[in-house]
Amino acid sequence: MVKLGLELGPIVLFFAGFRFFKDQTFQILGRDYSGFIVMTAIFIALIIATTAILWKLTGKLSKMQLMTLVLVIVMGGLSVWLNDERFIKMKPTLLYLAFGIMLGIGLLRGESYLKLVMEETLPLQPAGWMILTRRLCAFFFGLALANEVIWRLFSTDTWVTFKTFGLTAALFLFFISQSGVLSRYAIEEGAPEND
Repeated sequence: MVKLGLELGPIVLFFAGFRFFKDQTFQILGRDYSGFIVMTAIFIALIIATTAILWKLTGKLSKMQLMTLVLVIVMGGLSVWLNDERFIKMKPTLLYLAFGIMLGIGLLRGESYLKLVMEETLPLQPAGWMILTRRLCAFFFGLALANEVIWRLFSTDTWVTFKTFGLTAALFLFFISQSGVLSRYAIEEGAPEND
């Protein structure tokens, strides 16, 4: 629960802060910043702090957590530095493209890179890993495309809601929809893997 709170806390706080400050302008060091940009700066600090706490508590960070941290710092930092909200809005696109490309490269090599990351928490037979990896690869590309459509064609309000709730719900629903694959190819504890 602590881990989930640390991972979702910054996103929820960003959403709440954006709703509260979205129509305000802040003057910092002689420059005007929208509430969105100010909340982006706060979000960067929160992500850094919660990632450090997660590392301190667990002694490790997943590749996904590290990639998210780097992209938030780089793209969020560019948004704040250049006072341009487009960069942080592109962050989910870049993140999901990166994940899709990594999984795709593994598939081209006949491997499931997803298995390397999730094998301990989700024991599956090799065929199950390949099916799940193909589906997740396509899903990540779909999420990247959806993010591009939303931030380019809709308001910032719509994008923030989509980012906070839509993407999170989509990931949750994706894994629920894979319950058939997960149960069909699950490895019973102590049972050998089938090829």
